[in-house]
Amino acid sequence: MNLLFAIDDNVTQQLMTTLYSIKQNSTIDKYSVYVIQDKKLRETDRIKQFCQKLGMHYHPVIIKDDQFDQAPTTDRYPKTIYYRLLAYKYLPKNIKKILYLDIDILVINDLKPLYNLDLKDYWYAAASHVSLDVTDNLNKLRLGNYETESYYNSGIMLMDLVAIRKNVKAQDIFDYINKKGRTLLLPDQDVLNGLYGQNIMMIPDEIYNYDARMNPLYFAKSNGEWDIDWVIDHTVILHFCGRDKPWKPDYKERYSGLYKHYQHKAESI
Repeated sequence: MNLLFAIDDNVTQQLMTTLYSIKQNSTIDKYSVYVIQDKKLRETDRIKQFCQKLGMHYHPVIIKDDQFDQAPTTDRYPKTIYYRLLAYKYLPKNIKKILYLDIDILVINDLKPLYNLDLKDYWYAAASHVSLDVTDNLNKLRLGNYETESYYNSGIMLMDLVAIRKNVKAQDIFDYINKKGRTLLLPDQDVLNGLYGQNIMMIPDEIYNYDARMNPLYFAKSNGEWDIDWVIDHTVILHFCGRDKPWKPDYKERYSGLYKHYQHKAESI
């Protein structure tokens, strides 16, 4: 299984927590972990040793160019978030498929079915959270893409690198960023949806991108079926979206204890 992350020095422990949860709950034997970064991470040796102990192979992917310097960024959205859009440029050419993951997730069931998903003619697979809100049509209007089925979360993406290499062009991305500018509220995610939303296969968010903030809405949407026991049995990826994160001391939401358990286990390795 090829895994892709894009991080900086502020979230190396979160990366290791995510990797530990993957190893504990997935039935894949071999993992290659590609980590896109602006410069060599300070904790590189620790990450490499950690991956070795898990039986994973660590591959740092250091970006040395400045082509995203003019893209909109904030403290919440650093330049590294754009690298997933052009990940194919920096990854080995022999890789045909990779699973991109944010580091604010836990994997609590087997990732293998997602990784082995038949993408057919789609370039990506991702989940949408729009059934939990009413912003779908507003996003289509804002981004100018009316062909897409929905608005997709870019935090978990299965990527067909063969198709992406053929079709995704850096200049298209730069032109779109320059055109939309400050209307990009979630910059890289907006670019993905605005340019390529019609090329994304929808996967169920309650399974592969469960927004941990939205427990009451999932419960209501399922007429009471998707309770905490259902999530533990069926959900593969818990995604701690938003500003509040489970590694912070004051995080008290439903799955905080579960996250801290995996964090503790990862730190002990």
